[in-house]
Amino acid sequence: MRTSGKKLWAFLLALGLVVSAFAGGGKDAGKASAATGKPAGDTLKVGFVYIGAINDEGYTQAHDKGRLAIEALGIKTAYIENVAENADCEKAIRDLIDQGCTVIYTNSFGFMDWTIKVAADNPQVYFGHCSGYKRAPNVSTYFGKIYQARYLSGIAAGLKTTANQIGYVAAMPIPEVIRGINAFTLGVQSVNPNATVEVIWTNTWYDPSVEKQAALELLNKGCDVIAQHQDTTAPQIAAQERGAFAVGYNVATASAAPRAYLTAPLFHWEVFYVDDVKSIQAGTWKSRAYWEGFSNGTVSLDTLTGNNVPEATEKVAEAQAKITAGAFDPFTGPLTDQSGTVKVPAGVKMTDDEIWNMGWFVQGIIGTIPQ
Repeated sequence: MRTSGKKLWAFLLALGLVVSAFAGGGKDAGKASAATGKPAGDTLKVGFVYIGAINDEGYTQAHDKGRLAIEALGIKTAYIENVAENADCEKAIRDLIDQGCTVIYTNSFGFMDWTIKVAADNPQVYFGHCSGYKRAPNVSTYFGKIYQARYLSGIAAGLKTTANQIGYVAAMPIPEVIRGINAFTLGVQSVNPNATVEVIWTNTWYDPSVEKQAALELLNKGCDVIAQHQDTTAPQIAAQERGAFAVGYNVATASAAPRAYLTAPLFHWEVFYVDDVKSIQAGTWKSRAYWEGFSNGTVSLDTLTGNNVPEATEKVAEAQAKITAGAFDPFTGPLTDQSGTVKVPAGVKMTDDEIWNMGWFVQGIIGTIPQ
């Protein structure tokens, strides 16, 4: 999910946004498009609208791996990178259509309304919008349950810290980021209940200097592990320079800070992209709300490096097996917020809607959510 911060989040809450379609984890949410006269699979050209650069070592690079997986199927692709969340998005989408693209994916939350607008004008084109909630007969939405991998990375961090102070460099105060921080913190607490997680907001998805400064501030406060919801490796580099440790995000980046890197929650967008394109080729495509996790490989945790404590491997594997099997979910009660109020009773699992729209911090987090 990519957009500006608190204003949008306030809007979503005021709207009373629900995403009941996500409860099915990818259940069909529309009619098959085969009846709409869309092009046959062998005439496909797939276009991508990216908020960042394909070599950002983060979010957009992870999406571009999915594009390359489509090319490996022998299908032509095109992309436009570094697109702003404004009318530039509409222009980029229309440019790709002019280039002959019959399938278009837009990878940032702030692209949602532009995607819906252009889709209405081009019913012959298939669209996919990443992390949004608006769909149409020719528009699907898709995202990954990255919070599952964040929980596991929290286990690794909780076992590694000796100061019991962990820092989190966070992009925007919106539900996507909030649920990630919460899942990470719950993972930390599962193995180290004395550890806290302190959050600093950067209000940017991609700004190496701002991200590094936030990480240094947390390190100056005594944090000895840094986690992040950012699109660059700057927080990891800051941790290495200070002799601390770090958890990455989006793609494997052990080479960026080899003495600091513990692991990272990873997206595998190719799982969705290949599945979606193959359904178009087969004539079985339907508009849907796709939100998958460990169970089909949409997300994973990177290999634990030698910087981890020995017991981390066993602890992480045990938790991952339970989550994958559906025997456990990180957002199962009892869960309390920062004030100590019980938000989720013991034994109760939050619904997908509740997880998707999360707007509160669990106990053990230091920091506030800007309103």
